[in-house]
Amino acid sequence: MKAMILAAGRGSRMGNLTENTPKPLTKIGNATLIEHNIKRLKSSGIIDICINVSYLGYKIKNHLKNGSHLGVNIKYFDESKKMLGTGGGILNALSFLGKNPFWLVNADLFSDFIIPSQKKLKNNVKGHLILVKNPDHNPGGDFDLIDDKVSFYEGDKPLTYSGMSLLSPKLFSSINKKIFPLEPILEKNAFNGSLSGEYFTGNWCDVGTKERLDSIQELIKYK
Repeated sequence: MKAMILAAGRGSRMGNLTENTPKPLTKIGNATLIEHNIKRLKSSGIIDICINVSYLGYKIKNHLKNGSHLGVNIKYFDESKKMLGTGGGILNALSFLGKNPFWLVNADLFSDFIIPSQKKLKNNVKGHLILVKNPDHNPGGDFDLIDDKVSFYEGDKPLTYSGMSLLSPKLFSSINKKIFPLEPILEKNAFNGSLSGEYFTGNWCDVGTKERLDSIQELIKYK
């Protein structure tokens, strides 16, 4: 199985911390955010990983190189000339990811979720989302979960998409544009009943601000 890490965001909400450093290279203890996620993939047996980059992407490339020092193989998709959006970035990387389901992980999240590399998608299911309790910065939520089916509807929802999912390339088979976000694709497929999911109650944080970074540093006692 292969995986993709989304690392092409600007990280502007982090203020001065990302002025000269891309957010995925923010340090959590003795490793960067993106290294924490690479190590989680590696510990689950996933070693073939692609990463899309844009803002200061060369620094990510220089830091991680080909991934051999971390025990993985890294392929980069550089969007520094034109950002493709989260969905477009995935579509652009399907040449590497292939025809089988792959794990997608946001570079700027911190979690102890154990990625199940042997996870299979059920028939007629195009993706499996890891959902978490709504954080303070997303009180209205993204989705609901009924048994193991992800549900989407108008109004507030009780759960938030964690930024971790197992996706089938079929999710993008009918898309004829190059630049687009992932969220509407997930919402449409959830509305159509073609996404499964699970509720994760362990440690998780979308490290989108300095305050959230500080909370993670305190959590793991690296301050």
